[in-house]
Amino acid sequence: MVVTKTKQKQLNKEWYSLFEHEYVRTNGVNLHIVKKGNGPLIIFLHGFPEFWYSYRHQLLDFSKDFTAVAIDNRGYNESDKPVGVDSYRLEELVKDVKGIIEYLGFEKCTLVAHDLGGIIAWQLAYSHPEILDNLIILNCPHPMKYSRELKNPTQIFKSWYIYFFQLPIIPEFLISINNFQGIEEIFLKITEAKHKFEKSDLEKYRKMASKENGITSMLNYYRNVFKFLPLLEKSNMNKKLNVPTLIIWGEDDKVLSKSLTYDMGEFLSNFEIKYIPDCSHWVQQEEPELVNQYIREFLNTK
Repeated sequence: MVVTKTKQKQLNKEWYSLFEHEYVRTNGVNLHIVKKGNGPLIIFLHGFPEFWYSYRHQLLDFSKDFTAVAIDNRGYNESDKPVGVDSYRLEELVKDVKGIIEYLGFEKCTLVAHDLGGIIAWQLAYSHPEILDNLIILNCPHPMKYSRELKNPTQIFKSWYIYFFQLPIIPEFLISINNFQGIEEIFLKITEAKHKFEKSDLEKYRKMASKENGITSMLNYYRNVFKFLPLLEKSNMNKKLNVPTLIIWGEDDKVLSKSLTYDMGEFLSNFEIKYIPDCSHWVQQEEPELVNQYIREFLNTK
């Protein structure tokens, strides 16, 4: 779908009404989902500091052939924001997604995930491979690969924010200053394609973050990272994943090195990697048509 500037302005007003909105009660929380279309199930998981809206271009495209669903992960936007770091343990996040698949009445799905959503997707793929037709990862490293790369000074420097987010109160305060200006800066400071982010889009992310307990809930994902990573060497992520996997990677990612995609044959038995030059971490928003094309090409071969 080619979106002109005039069409973009119109869509900015209409995105919410283009999709069905539902609330799903599962795993002790209410989760907001948006969906459109009929056919096999394709689910989209967002990262930080996004919500379902980051997949608006994918929802519109894939709803032509699929039941396309994007989730507000727990702690984000219209979904519940349970209190406490332990409420955001990886096993709980995996149960959330599994519960939504069951709620929708499907046994399997294609799972597309970006950034921290990718960590949930990797874990789901290893723990419940039987419910995935395909796994599609957007700029999120395999957890084993990432754990090893965190010993590399270059990646440690790029991942400085993860360590910063472990602090109490201070990250919340700094992000929320000036009507949550920090959210806008997170998007714009790590991309050269600032023109791809309409002011109205950034306002939606700031509004999402301003909800009660919103920032703390989002940061609690990061506050679980160092509980999760040390367990990897003893986990089944040491084994090769057999789920057909596509990795799409914006090469100009300033927080995750391209080297995180190297030697993936150690972890995956059936995979492809597509690189997008001059594209940052926000790959599905900066290059939606190319991302959609690569996903379709991959699915058409399966």
